[in-house]
Amino acid sequence: MLQTLGGVTPRFVNRSWLRNLTVRAMTFSSSSDYGDQSRGGLPRFYSEILPPFKLFNGKGGLVEGCIQDIDRSGLDFVASSDLISIPPQNTQLHVFAGFGTLKGGRADWLVEKCTELGASSVTPLLTERSPSISENRVDRLERVILAASKQCQRLHEMVLKDTIEINDLLHLIAQSKLALVATAKATPVLSALTSLEKETSGLIIIGPEGDFTEKETNMMMEAGATAVSLGPHRLRVETATISLLATVMLWSDSLQTSVS
Repeated sequence: MLQTLGGVTPRFVNRSWLRNLTVRAMTFSSSSDYGDQSRGGLPRFYSEILPPFKLFNGKGGLVEGCIQDIDRSGLDFVASSDLISIPPQNTQLHVFAGFGTLKGGRADWLVEKCTELGASSVTPLLTERSPSISENRVDRLERVILAASKQCQRLHEMVLKDTIEINDLLHLIAQSKLALVATAKATPVLSALTSLEKETSGLIIIGPEGDFTEKETNMMMEAGATAVSLGPHRLRVETATISLLATVMLWSDSLQTSVS
């Protein structure tokens, strides 16, 4: 879930609060938040006059304004426009991936790139070969998503959902007209997409390291999923996730462009 800036919620004093209310937004308390720009950090540029600033709520809401004052405890933000609401523009793609066993920053990279590419949600998928994911990792992934959302300037949050098991995924597959499962020795993904029509939402399903078991794959196929291949090479979980998501996003955008 995206957080408010600094975790502080503004007090709504009247209907015209957007133009008149000063919002107190807290800065980071640790110097390491600024010093390490390897993930989520932004370059800093000096200016005597601060440029206009924007606040977003992760649900398409956007308010423009400017920074009025900064001190050690935070900053004052003054809204200069009314709240505008922007609806989602792309196909709503929901990613299910067995990444619970990924080591180091590989899971971070997966959810970061899913955020940048415009996935609506990412759900850790529990399988026979990826049976769990730690709560500590979930907290970290939510912070990664928030940083990536600000960096790529998306207005609608990508939700990190609770873990789900294969059996609980089957009814979602049955209800979806677009459900793609990355498996070896299947129809190439571009060939599969050419036979499909554009949908408003869809499921992207990626197995864990070692892939799905044959039983798991058969269960998803019987529920209505389409098996697609991502090429002749064995891909890591995060590589397969990004490859399939990017391909479907580009396919969806191309259909939208041709229609308009």
